[in-house]
Amino acid sequence: MPDLVFKGKAIKLGDNISTDDIIPGRFAHLRSNLPELAKHVLEDAVPGFTSKVRDMSLRAEGKAILVAGKNLGLGSSREHAPVVIKMSGVGAILAKSAARIFFRNAINQGLPVLLCDTDNIGDGDELEINLSGGKIADLTSGITLSCSKMPPIMSAILEEGGLIPYIQKHRDFKI
Repeated sequence: MPDLVFKGKAIKLGDNISTDDIIPGRFAHLRSNLPELAKHVLEDAVPGFTSKVRDMSLRAEGKAILVAGKNLGLGSSREHAPVVIKMSGVGAILAKSAARIFFRNAINQGLPVLLCDTDNIGDGDELEINLSGGKIADLTSGITLSCSKMPPIMSAILEEGGLIPYIQKHRDFKI
């Protein structure tokens, strides 16, 4: 299996970003309209988040990489939280730790989540992530970080774009 590599600029978050922060409750009525809901991702936690992600894409800097602290995705386990993060243009997530259900929902949607020490990554840093090798190169600061390696089945799911496309193509979990 080839290495999965993602490049992009970091958008830095803090600790304890809940699914309610990702999708503010006042937009719950939009959960059947995911493109519209994606316009409001992290609206309160990071004002201008969707504009920042869109601007990165327009300048051809790769996809945005969400960089969080501890406990990303805690809370009400809104399963569509990783969906709208991905729809907003985020290509990968780095975090010190993530709620297990958020982590698995993200992988199932084709959005990689890697666990590592994010303290030395700055907002706007240019990153290159090798999912298969478990390495992150911060091209801005010159540091290299190790992160959790993606198990082969999760890499295969990510390579297909998520769990549903994986199952449609392979019909089972043989690697």
